[in-house]
Amino acid sequence: MRSFSVVFLTLFACSSLGACSSNGATPDAATPLDAHRVPADATLDAAEPPEDAFVPTEDAGPPGVEVAHERELRAVWLTTVYNLDWPSRSGLSADAQRAELDALFDLLEGAGFNAVFLQVRPEGDALYRSSLEPWSRFLTGTMGRDPGYDPLAYAIGAARERGLELHAWVNPYRALASRMTTAAEGHASRRFPEHAHAYGASLWMDPGAPEVQDHVVAVLRELLEDYDVDGLVFDDYFYPYPDGTTPYPDDATYAAYQSSGGTLERGDWRRDNVNRLVARVGALVDEVRPSARFGISPFGIHRPGMPEGIRGLDAYAAIYADAHAWWDAGSVDWLAPQLYWPSTQTAQAYGALVQWWGAFADGTDGRVLFAANDATRLGSTEAWTLDEMATQIRLTREAPGMAGNIYFRARALTEDRLGLTTMLREETYVSPALPPPTPGVARPATPTREGTTLRAAGDTRAFALYADESTLLRVIPAREASATLEGDDARFVTAIGPGAAESLALTL
Repeated sequence: MRSFSVVFLTLFACSSLGACSSNGATPDAATPLDAHRVPADATLDAAEPPEDAFVPTEDAGPPGVEVAHERELRAVWLTTVYNLDWPSRSGLSADAQRAELDALFDLLEGAGFNAVFLQVRPEGDALYRSSLEPWSRFLTGTMGRDPGYDPLAYAIGAARERGLELHAWVNPYRALASRMTTAAEGHASRRFPEHAHAYGASLWMDPGAPEVQDHVVAVLRELLEDYDVDGLVFDDYFYPYPDGTTPYPDDATYAAYQSSGGTLERGDWRRDNVNRLVARVGALVDEVRPSARFGISPFGIHRPGMPEGIRGLDAYAAIYADAHAWWDAGSVDWLAPQLYWPSTQTAQAYGALVQWWGAFADGTDGRVLFAANDATRLGSTEAWTLDEMATQIRLTREAPGMAGNIYFRARALTEDRLGLTTMLREETYVSPALPPPTPGVARPATPTREGTTLRAAGDTRAFALYADESTLLRVIPAREASATLEGDDARFVTAIGPGAAESLALTL
């Protein structure tokens, strides 16, 4: 094995999101607000290399080496509705909002995380520049008011600089978190008022209205075309959770469906509405940004009795979420059931549920599942201890088909609730890991070397350094122009492209 006490790696690679240079400079205060958006006239491929760039040839060196490590998603929900996580309050200046995001991403990088699920459409609005929906009120205090910068574009760039993936978390049908809110011009509830229904404390768009579904798909197309996100995420909200007494008011759309010749019973019709949207969105992601992953985080109990002994709300019948159908149809790349109960709670036993969900993955198509864990409950009862969270992580890792955890939500980490962040940084996530790759995405080219300089072609997101064929030492974000490795016993290096696809390794 060859060791390097000091190696200088000059990484000539740029994210397709924004400018970078050979001296590692990052955009300064003069960077245009939309620098991290995909330009309107640009293709989704990486820019051509400069004329003097090194271009590898067929005899540029020995063939690449197959290396791999155990992939694991280590993600957090970054909630923007009601400013639960970020920004800390509405009305902060653009600089203050960016500073909060930078501090949070620094914390996540230091704790071993590799992905952020940023809520960019909490209530028919946008935390990004959209021609179809108004700016979110959670940025400025007023729906429709421009915050003076592009939060999603900034978040993508800030995440990439720290080796974090950025997934766009979208609520498809919640129109207003509080129905007392005044919607801005262009909001879905004002475009389609006949399909906007008050239910509980919120306003909901009717999933059974074709024009509502078309609008959601158009919104997501714009988002995917304009922003180089690593994934698109739905949570558990499709039809609202029942209030126990009031039926969801979709008589008009169901009657229209029946008048057009539809024969499904209302429950099956509602599930079909959801299934068709999920299928359309899955196809849209494949079309527009195939390296991105589309996933859903459903309620943790699919149906009572699945598996035996489990009791609780029937997501299939109550909120018309048929996760089995989404998975079997291939509409989603992953599922992350919300397993928000302690492992000691028999009727919703974490261990039994994580095994049941993990069995969805049969290992034939590269798709995996994750567990969503409620870190906000730490300390709320005697059952919610730090040891409980450690147990849930262990049970997830032991379950076939499971490949990581998503923590709800970021504030529990910024507060280091019960020492959770410390535990993750110092114990659970000491060894680095990349997220599981997008199924079917082509691997990038093997890096090449001239002396102590590494180069990579195309859209390289990071470089991964290995001690041997299975031990990952370090991940270097590709926007760093150089890196000094002191004491690292690096033997191989790979290039990481979109979708966390990994090249064959160059032997150092």
